[in-house]
Amino acid sequence: MVRSRRDQLTADLFEWEPPKVAVGYAADVAGRGELDHQISRLVSRALRDCRDDGKGSRADVARRMSAYLDRPISEGMLNKWSSESAEEHHIPLDAYIALIDATKAEGLLGFVPEKFGYAVVPEKYADIIEISLIEEHERDIAARKTALIARSKAKR
Repeated sequence: MVRSRRDQLTADLFEWEPPKVAVGYAADVAGRGELDHQISRLVSRALRDCRDDGKGSRADVARRMSAYLDRPISEGMLNKWSSESAEEHHIPLDAYIALIDATKAEGLLGFVPEKFGYAVVPEKYADIIEISLIEEHERDIAARKTALIARSKAKR
């Protein structure tokens, strides 16, 4: 019996997966429960990912956020915003934006739009989406035209 070797230089077409288009964390990151707890879990995840990816500690993130906002943000504030038990401390929207900038955690961008049935996509896909919408509209118009032609012929 002859064993064939797998060609290591040829890509397996069945292993290809399309790139992720929309940005956002998986649903299990925010989890369930109260909205403020979900936000705390997202803040915590962004800070952990930033640290684990070598992009900076909480102190580094606090410094970058302070520079972005032109007001002091402390590591302690980040700790409270990322803690579900600190119920009286919620991250303000401007600080949430600064957190995205400081951590480069694009996954944070998708959280709010997902609550309303929307997705955040990189700008490079905007034209492709618009083309798809135009093509869909063209199909609707063609179907309407076909129906009107059929109806007008039936009346003759």
